[in-house]
Amino acid sequence: MKKRLLSWSVLGLLLLGQPAFSQNLLLPVPSDKPSKAQLKQIERKYGMFIHFGINTFHDEEWTDGSKPAESYAPSQIDAEQWIRSAKDAGMKYVILITKHHDGFCLWDSKYTEYDVASSGNHTDVVEAVAKACKKYGIGLGLYYSLWDRKVNPDVDDQSKDAAYNSYMIAQLKELVDKVKPYTPIVEFWFDGGWTKQNYRWPVMDIYQTIKSQEPDCQIGINWSIGSPENVDAHPVLPEQQKAGFPIRYFPSDFRLGDPYLPTDNDPKTFTHDGKDYYMPWESTVCISQRWFYNTTDNQFKSVEELEKLYRQCTKNDNILILNCPPGRDGKLRNKDIEILKELRKRLGI
Repeated sequence: MKKRLLSWSVLGLLLLGQPAFSQNLLLPVPSDKPSKAQLKQIERKYGMFIHFGINTFHDEEWTDGSKPAESYAPSQIDAEQWIRSAKDAGMKYVILITKHHDGFCLWDSKYTEYDVASSGNHTDVVEAVAKACKKYGIGLGLYYSLWDRKVNPDVDDQSKDAAYNSYMIAQLKELVDKVKPYTPIVEFWFDGGWTKQNYRWPVMDIYQTIKSQEPDCQIGINWSIGSPENVDAHPVLPEQQKAGFPIRYFPSDFRLGDPYLPTDNDPKTFTHDGKDYYMPWESTVCISQRWFYNTTDNQFKSVEELEKLYRQCTKNDNILILNCPPGRDGKLRNKDIEILKELRKRLGI
């Protein structure tokens, strides 16, 4: 039976009448030193990115929402293998793709039919990973693409922003509610913001929605920093960033700019409304060549190269997230696991 859905446009109209967060805002505290929650993130230091979704089945990195949901058809979902492998690698947390730019959701969302419930495998991957994280004592982070080529393909049409933004907020509430019975969410990783001007994204509502339920959850939006001439400049590479440059998406807790690495002594304080805020850098790097599993992706970084990456990405109170994409069989590749184990020995962790 098909799910009964509110269309995203109707949902937006219903939610538009609700008051925005206007009192008791949860905001970062101006500082030149990390907060307690940021210290926890810095101490986690090393984690796994898990790119898995409809792209896994099409040998493509970015699809546009036109691939049929039924084409997502893993033979199984071995979430325990993913999380156990991260733990065996000495990692402290994982970041799971919940929805990439194509809009396909790895959980059963009541706001769309473009999700696992309509696919070739109905397993709720978000829930399965949350359960595995609880079992193995691994932190759970969630990736969510702001850019949605299925639901909101007309990114230039600003008249659709309010309804689509309400759709996103509803899905984020849904994700927090889904995971909360099993494990805290340590991080939210947002992507795709560059497709619209920064002011068109509901960054404050996103931050309040998550922080009101998970106050220690660290929130970052890809390409986090602008330039002194233009707060929405893109891209501003790590080697171009200097202390005092403007925060492109405020409020947020840490900086992203994949797949670039931090400089040797990267700055940590960035500015919003004349105040300085401490923001560490989180690097995201592929263990092979692609983010998603691809049948032609057979070149892996050597242990020596990964050791250098680790040293560069984790010094100066920064973080490394190493991407290991599960295949169409719902399992991590044997080569990933072999490299991760050898890398742990090399790093002595």
